[in-house]
Amino acid sequence: MLGAAVGVFGVAFGVLATTSGLSVAQACAMSVLVFTGASQFLAVRVVADGGVPAAAIAGALLLAARNGVYGMAMSRVVRGSHGRRMIAAQLVIDESTAMAAAQDDPAARERAFWATGLAVFVFWNAGTIAGAVLGRGIGDPAALGLDAAFPAGFVALLLPHLRTRPGRVAAGIGGTAALALVPFVPAGVPILVASLATLVGLRRPT
Repeated sequence: MLGAAVGVFGVAFGVLATTSGLSVAQACAMSVLVFTGASQFLAVRVVADGGVPAAAIAGALLLAARNGVYGMAMSRVVRGSHGRRMIAAQLVIDESTAMAAAQDDPAARERAFWATGLAVFVFWNAGTIAGAVLGRGIGDPAALGLDAAFPAGFVALLLPHLRTRPGRVAAGIGGTAALALVPFVPAGVPILVASLATLVGLRRPT
């Protein structure tokens, strides 16, 4: 179920990628090699809006930095050879980490990690292929509401963090900064600056 749900976002990404100027091969390669949805959506959206590539790359890397933290946590969950752990590294995402962390037994954690990571990888890439091919025949993704897929998905990821005070403060600072900068700076820069508000969430509650 989770993998199929993510696959829907993969379709949206494929459409947006090809309608923003990427080829089908480029969109598919991005999903296989990068495999972190929020960063992919951000990079494509920034370039499509006329932003400089440096802003797209910097923003994508900043969003993907959380996967490094996930990797440190999952290093105690995934066992085996270096090769096996290298494959696992590509599957370290929000969903696989969350499902693994929800298990009590060490063996169950590893099974949940692999099952979730592989399911999401397969459905995300299958969705990207379908969307990329479909996108070649769509003039304007906004006509189908697909341009809202990234912000809607991103808001869904952020909502749980609004339950905490640091999360609400970070959201307020980031949103205010982005809105203030939009009229004055190139596309992508407001998102990059707003992302710095996440540093507020690193503070331990007192």
